[in-house]
Amino acid sequence: MRVEAVSNHTSAVSLSKVVEQAPDLVSLYRAAGSSVRAHGLEGVRAAVYLVVDRSGSMRPYCRDGTMQHLAEQVLSLSAHLDDDGIVPVVFFSTDVDGSTDLALGRHRGRINKLHENLGPMGGTKDHWAMDGVIDHYLVSGSHAPALVIFQTDGGPTSRLAAGRYLCKAARLPLFWQFIGFGDPDNNDFAFLRRLDTLAVPAHRVLDHAWFFHGGRTSQTVDDAQLFEQLLQEFPQWLTTARTARILE
Repeated sequence: MRVEAVSNHTSAVSLSKVVEQAPDLVSLYRAAGSSVRAHGLEGVRAAVYLVVDRSGSMRPYCRDGTMQHLAEQVLSLSAHLDDDGIVPVVFFSTDVDGSTDLALGRHRGRINKLHENLGPMGGTKDHWAMDGVIDHYLVSGSHAPALVIFQTDGGPTSRLAAGRYLCKAARLPLFWQFIGFGDPDNNDFAFLRRLDTLAVPAHRVLDHAWFFHGGRTSQTVDDAQLFEQLLQEFPQWLTTARTARILE
């Protein structure tokens, strides 16, 4: 494959490396790069996490490749922000079901394969997944910002716990980008939408979360549109977090 002479020196992972290790992701990498530049994030370094809902209602999305495709979109975005080319992935339902690292060149079919080996699908308790991400970030010793892409098809069954965990996490350099798949009129999404309006500073030190509906599946939404939504509020949070000294 011929590599076009484009300037991507500010991306964490170069186009040539993506071509070498993950040629099937080149188009996604380019689409993600366009959105990164449009949001003024060139040269910004941030860890990128992916949280995947494994509640019983997610079964169709696992079967039709929706979750694998979303993981590839997130990995392509991460390549512009995180130079290790790795996305930590947390699967959750009633508890944290499992975790893995998604890496360039070792991404093909990985989400589906791991999902199949994780056993029965349970309920939707978001707070355990939040706890898993927080623990991973703290253990890593990183002080860099992190973009946590949190996928679900409905609201948590433990809403009080989810709200508490999210508010406590506001003091860490973690931005929580919730994305919902499925019926846009699902009333369960109302809770996730409310997370964006939790009072500051009464409940949290700053606004560090946002929700958007990503379509009935990730494959029904244009890649460029998805990346645009994923980065919609992240730049503003970076500025606010620095002002609040949550980020150096």
